Amino acid sequence: MASEAKGASSFEEGLKGASEKVAEFHEEKSVLKRLQHWLHMTPSAVPMIVLIVALIVFGFLSDNFFKASTLSTILQQIAIVGILGCAQSLVVLTAGIDLSVGAIAVFSSVLMGQMTFRYGLPAELSIVVGLILGTAMGGLNGLLIAKMKLPPFIVTLGTWQILLASNFIFSANETIRSSDIQAQAVALQLWGGSIQPFGIKILYAVFLLIALVIFMSYVLRHTAWGRHVYATGDDPAAAELAGVPTQKVLIQVYAVAGLFCAIAGWVMIGRFGSVSPTASTGQLGNIQSITAVVIGGISLFGGRGSIMGMFFGALIVGVFEMGLRLVGTDPQWTFFLIGVLIIFAVAVDQWIRKASA
Repeated sequence: MASEAKGASSFEEGLKGASEKVAEFHEEKSVLKRLQHWLHMTPSAVPMIVLIVALIVFGFLSDNFFKASTLSTILQQIAIVGILGCAQSLVVLTAGIDLSVGAIAVFSSVLMGQMTFRYGLPAELSIVVGLILGTAMGGLNGLLIAKMKLPPFIVTLGTWQILLASNFIFSANETIRSSDIQAQAVALQLWGGSIQPFGIKILYAVFLLIALVIFMSYVLRHTAWGRHVYATGDDPAAAELAGVPTQKVLIQVYAVAGLFCAIAGWVMIGRFGSVSPTASTGQLGNIQSITAVVIGGISLFGGRGSIMGMFFGALIVGVFEMGLRLVGTDPQWTFFLIGVLIIFAVAVDQWIRKASA
């Protein structure tokens, strides 16, 4: 025993002055790896960079591009697409997709108009009814996807057809003229109003879009519900194990998306002046919103991206359309370049996702 105690004490004495640091392993990251990691942590960076480059290029090619009126027009043109993009962003963040956003917007606008001009409701009440019904349309998508486990693509493709058909049947293909709305239901055209600081026309719809983007950016980044949305899209099985009610979150996401679509429908009345069941948004709104989302850096695989990125994506499309028009190129080049941007955005997303693997 004495020898053991002596050995232990001599061992401890031998350790005196020895380093107590734990072994550490450092991996030298290349500049490319650091860039990849930064882009992974800042998903809106890529669309922001593309937007800045596009502004510089078109500003150099056209002397009229940086005129205040030109930039104001770009914002006016993306107002509806941007609001639909907010709806689509929520859905895509949950690894879903909504092909019915344009149909919900048009049908909601028709419901608002017909409730006033056919059924005699006050315009303000018709707007509330339209917003509620738009939310219900989105909620129905969510129920079918969350409860019946149907694929989002199939569900929303079906409801897109159903809602467009219902839109034409309910309205009897009747367009409500702008002059009638101005005379009897001014509230329907609220978002078509504008202010003109320094002689620059800015629609109220632009301020609404910016407010929605800022509000949803805060909700997604700084609330429990926002974190649940990301978790549901990133790994639903792990999210459920962590206590996230994924089915409830999906229903809520699609319902909120429906509300945003109904708001976009209200904005459509102000932007176009009339209520038309044949508005092109019904067919093109889903494609336009998906384009803004993808170019904006929101991953189609869910769980990564930001509403701000979608806003940059919508601006990129608006800048390309206006810039190419001012330069005088064939309009088909707009579709060509936007198609290239979509493929580029998905390729970059795949590359960035490797940083989290």
